[in-house]
Amino acid sequence: MEKFIQIAIDGPAAAGKSTIAKIVAEQLNYVYVDTGAMYRAITWAALHHKIDLNDEQAIMNLLAQTDILLAPGGKVFVNEIDISEQIRGSDVTSQVSKVATYGSIRDALKARQVALAHSTNVIMDGRDIGTNVLPNADFKFFMIADARVRAERRHQENLERGIESDLDFLEEEIKKRDEIDANREHAPLKQAKDAILIDTSTLSISEVVDKMVGFVLK
Repeated sequence: MEKFIQIAIDGPAAAGKSTIAKIVAEQLNYVYVDTGAMYRAITWAALHHKIDLNDEQAIMNLLAQTDILLAPGGKVFVNEIDISEQIRGSDVTSQVSKVATYGSIRDALKARQVALAHSTNVIMDGRDIGTNVLPNADFKFFMIADARVRAERRHQENLERGIESDLDFLEEEIKKRDEIDANREHAPLKQAKDAILIDTSTLSISEVVDKMVGFVLK
């Protein structure tokens, strides 16, 4: 049986995980799996269908009928509908942490993520990849950055997408999400004991990429 390489990247919101993971995946010719986009996709679907986000079972029922496709170029499809831009909007961003606290949702999406990781070389980013989804990953990284720096990055991303954005509000939102992610009952955000810590606060994208690729190829 062929052994595929697994790279796990964890860290808080807006630490740069997705941006870095995409570039590293391209350089290594691996498949990039954006697990955060999967949680955003089901959150969007629940909002779209006007499902009460306090109703875990209703969201779970919806997920069972929902096909989530992560396509090249960062495109995300739900039942063949391109929702790549919609899942980055403030309505989804403000609610996704709530949906991500549900154990049944996490277990269902984990099964999809693990299946991908056993079919090809992957680099997967999220909040519990190295600790829960791929605990035996060949390489684990934990990315952090100052909350203000992360807010500035998200603010710039929003402006580039033409999304209305408030820097101070984003910083508070990120801090709240950090607290929710770190204290949730199911698979909380934490650094795996064998993960390599990278503080991206003062590093450029290329510097972080070089660090990661260097560890993988050494």
